[in-house]
Amino acid sequence: MPIKLDAIDRRILRALQRDGRMQNNELAKEVGLSPSPCLRRVRLLEESGVIERYVALLNAKKIDKGLTIFTRVWLVAQDLDTVDHFAEEIKQFPQVVECHLMSGDCDFFLRVVVADIDDYRRFQVEHLTRIKGVQSVKSEIPMQKIKLTSELPI
Repeated sequence: MPIKLDAIDRRILRALQRDGRMQNNELAKEVGLSPSPCLRRVRLLEESGVIERYVALLNAKKIDKGLTIFTRVWLVAQDLDTVDHFAEEIKQFPQVVECHLMSGDCDFFLRVVVADIDDYRRFQVEHLTRIKGVQSVKSEIPMQKIKLTSELPI
């Protein structure tokens, strides 16, 4: 069930989504609170699970993972065992940064990050298509990144 957020909670969340390392004094000033009540609100947002965790966002190109491939996967069947098996297997591959069970044309939709097209081909041939139950794989290569954000609209 969604948590009831007031305007100050929303300002706190917007600010922390932009900069999760923002000092409490700076955050308090930005959202119009004194430091103690601001820290209390942040702690409540953390304890309630609205704020799940804090992370560092990396520049993929600078760590040689500059190619994103979107991959559609079809399974031989959509029964629980086949779907669960694929889901468990795919979790072990760090190249797969997103995996979604889909309704519609394909069974799973993946976002895969790799160094280059050869790296992706190795991943596809050596790992992805060897997962029991995979019938077909179609890969989509984006031409240009228009928007990528981790910020949710608050």
